[in-house]
Amino acid sequence: MSRAYCPEDTPGELNLGLTAEDDRATVLANRRLLAGAIAGDAGVPLVSLKQIHSNLVVDATRADAGRKGPRRADGQITAETGFLLAVQTADCIPVLVADSRQRIVAAFHAGWRGTVKRIVESGVGRMRLVYGSRPRDLIAAIGPGASACCYSVGEEVLSEFESQFSYARELFHEVFDSDAIRRKYPMLFLTQRAPGHSPIGPSLHADLVEANRRQLLDSGLAPRAIKIVGGCTQCQGDLFFSHRASHGYTGRMMAVIGVREAAHTRKIRAAKQN
Repeated sequence: MSRAYCPEDTPGELNLGLTAEDDRATVLANRRLLAGAIAGDAGVPLVSLKQIHSNLVVDATRADAGRKGPRRADGQITAETGFLLAVQTADCIPVLVADSRQRIVAAFHAGWRGTVKRIVESGVGRMRLVYGSRPRDLIAAIGPGASACCYSVGEEVLSEFESQFSYARELFHEVFDSDAIRRKYPMLFLTQRAPGHSPIGPSLHADLVEANRRQLLDSGLAPRAIKIVGGCTQCQGDLFFSHRASHGYTGRMMAVIGVREAAHTRKIRAAKQN
């Protein structure tokens, strides 16, 4: 229902973030559309977070849906039924994890800062420590984000990863500029700087999807238990919101997960409400 980020002659968009440019009522209507599509009931609450690019993980309950404001964290876990955990993204990587035996679910927001801080490893560790989850019972999905094809970063990001992960170099690769003008007129872009000191040359790209897959593997999940959804938010603007591609003027997507209520429990709760 959102019109904030699309041309007037195109269909509306499903902005799910309470951004400054969009109307709150419109966003809440979009969230009800999402809940209806996922849970079969538009009234199922969504519990989101005030995301701060941290490794902070909190325990969520149904009561959090009625809080005045979201909690500051980048991950949440619950064993309660009847609501959806949500993380918002527009380039960062959403990671969803479920304990299929104990019916415990978790949602994590992993930008590069959160990934360096091991948000996913910390979250799965909390599932094991607090909820008693066993790695062999866990399944995970890694959602779309800025992929390695487009996610250019500076050397400082590589340095941060190298300080934390022995395999950091495997997560980065160089991409050479494919600009047609540069290829046709290379002499226009020559500089007098020494090699290695010119801004012209290959850019460094990070693979955050693989980085978070490695954290899931290190947490004990089997490779076959990890689903990579795929999709690049930066170069697939027809499908996704991208903070980078739109220079900050964009909506937000949501990755959600929840534990379905048993039918008899829903009937009892509905009867109490009536």
